[in-house]
This record gives sequence, C-alpha cells and structure tokens, in this order.
Amino acid sequence: MDISVVVPVYNEEECIEALCDRLHESLSRLGRTYEIILVDDGSRDRTWERMRAAAARLSNFRLLRFRRNFGQTAAMSAGFDAARGDVVITLDADLQNDPADIPLLLERMKPGVDVVSGWRKDRKDPFLTRRLPSMIANGLISRITGVALHDYGCTLKAYRREVIKNVRLYGEMHRFIPALASWVGGGIEEVVVRHHPRRFGKSKYGLSRTFRVILDLMTVKFLLRYSMGPMQMFGKIGSLFAAPGALMLAFIIAAHLSFRLFGTTFAAELIKRPFWLMTSFMLIFMGMQFISMGLLAEVQTRIYHESQSKPTYVLRETFESESSQPTKGNG
Repeated sequence: MDISVVVPVYNEEECIEALCDRLHESLSRLGRTYEIILVDDGSRDRTWERMRAAAARLSNFRLLRFRRNFGQTAAMSAGFDAARGDVVITLDADLQNDPADIPLLLERMKPGVDVVSGWRKDRKDPFLTRRLPSMIANGLISRITGVALHDYGCTLKAYRREVIKNVRLYGEMHRFIPALASWVGGGIEEVVVRHHPRRFGKSKYGLSRTFRVILDLMTVKFLLRYSMGPMQMFGKIGSLFAAPGALMLAFIIAAHLSFRLFGTTFAAELIKRPFWLMTSFMLIFMGMQFISMGLLAEVQTRIYHESQSKPTYVLRETFESESSQPTKGNG
C-alpha cells in the first residue's frame, strides 16, 4: 500500500459524502495504491450512515466507528494504527482542507523528508476567535519545541509510516507530531495549502481548547528534553529552592554565633524573628521534595523501558560488511 489517508469525522453528515467523492477523485488520479480511512468519533447525527453509503458506491474506503466521542487525537491514533500505507496523510472532514492538495504534499515527500506540514497561509476563519489564538500558539509551540512551523494546527499533513509508528498520542498531542517526529530524527518540510470557508455545520473547537493545548505543550517539552533524564529537570527545580534555603540557614547560624561571641545587635534582631528560620527550612524541604520526585521519575523511566523492552534510541538504518545490504531500522 502506497498511501493511507486518515480522516477523523465528528457530526459531519452534511459534507461527508462530498468529502468522500473529492478524496476518491483526487487519489484515483495518482496512479498509486491507496486507502481512505474514515474514523467516526462517536457522531450523534447521521454521519455513520452516510459514510457507509459513500463507501458502498466507491472503492478503497475503510471505516472505523467509536462507541463514543473520544476526541480528534484518539481518532487519528486509531487511523494510524489501522493504516497500511508507506505514507499516511491526515486532513479534516469539514472540507476546509482541500483533498486536491494531497499531490502537493506527496511531491514534497522526498528522501530525507519524513513530515510535510500544510500551511494555511490564507486562512478563512474569524480573526479574533480562531486566527489570532492560532498565531500565538504557533509562535509559542515553535519557540518551546525548537521546530519552527507557521501552522501547527493545520490537520493536512503527510507522514512517513516509520515515523508515526513510534509516536504515541493522547490529549491534544496530534498537533505536536512534527515536533515529536523531529525528536526521533525526522526531516520536516512545510508547504502552502488552500483553505476554504466552512460551508456546513459549525466548528468543534473554541478558545477553551487553548488551555488544553498549553498543558499538552508542557508535556511535549518534558518528553522532548527530559524523558530520558527527568532528574535533570526536577533536580534543577529542587536546587533553585534548596540552595537559597541552605544559604539562608547558614546566614542565620552565622548570626547566632556572632551574637554569642560578640553580642552583635543586628544578629540579635535576626534571631528574634522566627520567619527567617522557618523560611529556610521550608525552602530546603521543597528542594528535597523536587529531588525526590526526580529520583522517583528516574526509577519510573527505567521500569518503563526495561519492562516493555523500549529502546532508548531510534535507528534509521544498519549496515553489515561482507556484501550485506543496508536495511531500514525502526525509524
């Protein structure tokens, strides 16, 4: 199988048949083997029935249906698990992404490129409620992950299968796949794609989603930088608390000795105020707590990798001498 197209669908009964027709039309012209995987994320309207009707009259469709609404990330994860193509393409079901842009993504999928991300340069959404928050989020994500993209929120993307099979998704993590792919050594390209106004239904996302994205961004940052050494993060935070506390305690001890030996007035005033002593012990205690959390996280990391035989690296290829041919590795 050359290409798998994964489309999360939720309450899109008005446009699902048009989407199926346009996907079939675009992919059938490529001259490659393909499959179209539609994942019904617990729709409450007639989306599933119309999906089945479209799949019955067209070819190369595979349909998945959730028992309830699990969210876009879960739907994409299910599609990735089912996909058999060497290249996996994702797009939204509302026809704001244009299926005719799929060949454009495939053209940019050259050797060394593992992810091609769409950029809705001329986006047809309200500025204050959609485009402005997206611009802020894109800048924040690019800065924190170190992978600069104009449009992380664009679902229209193409991935090599060996890259996404090493990525586990949850929360709102689907938008961070390019950053996670970069972490395992994947090359990333960005291409301008078309974006159409929404003609049917209403958007499933609002400003409330921004907070969840920020929380998941913190998770991604931790995974990208500290997943193999969590003690590095918790130890640094612990030191920020423990070091000032230790210095404060040392100063209080020095003041006490100064008062005992020399009767210093300043030292006497300092000793009379228990606030400084309590604060120093509190800071030291908080530092020890963070360091303890780091130790527990280190133990958990070792258990995770050793119990499931998870590798701590991802190979691109291997090579053996004596006429052996190079073979692809696990990513």
